[in-house]
Amino acid sequence: MMTLTVNGVQHALDIDPSTPLLYALRNDLHLHGAKFGCGLGQCGACTVIVDDKPMFSCLIPVAAVGQRRVRTIESLGTADHPGPLQQAFIEHQAAQCGYCIAGMIMRAQALLERNPKPTEGELRTHMEPNLCRCGTHMRILAAVRQVAGLPEPDGASQPVTLSKAL
Repeated sequence: MMTLTVNGVQHALDIDPSTPLLYALRNDLHLHGAKFGCGLGQCGACTVIVDDKPMFSCLIPVAAVGQRRVRTIESLGTADHPGPLQQAFIEHQAAQCGYCIAGMIMRAQALLERNPKPTEGELRTHMEPNLCRCGTHMRILAAVRQVAGLPEPDGASQPVTLSKAL
């Protein structure tokens, strides 16, 4: 029996301790925001916040979570009452297919909780591990800048990628 604290609620799960956190979230707790993308920690679609750090939930076994607090996109808001980052992503039309968005929002949330006014370089470096295959990186950055109260940088209309892998 494993006990996980997810979105402020403790859950006792009869689960193999080596099960990836992503599977426990989706299959056992029915929290479907975090997505299975690559299963290798290379895309970020499964990003959740563990304590105060963004983590790839496809890589971390539930046994490694222990007593740490896990937060998923479901903790930030609802469809009727989105949280500030969720609302900014809507306003900036940052989602195209939408598959990466929960992971992007959770990564951005972790940054803004740690550093509410990041520099442009800090923002880009922090967001770099997460991929958007549709190419809405500029809109994603604009949404995070809006919540942080940061101005658009010079040349913001120029195409840019967040990841060296692109």
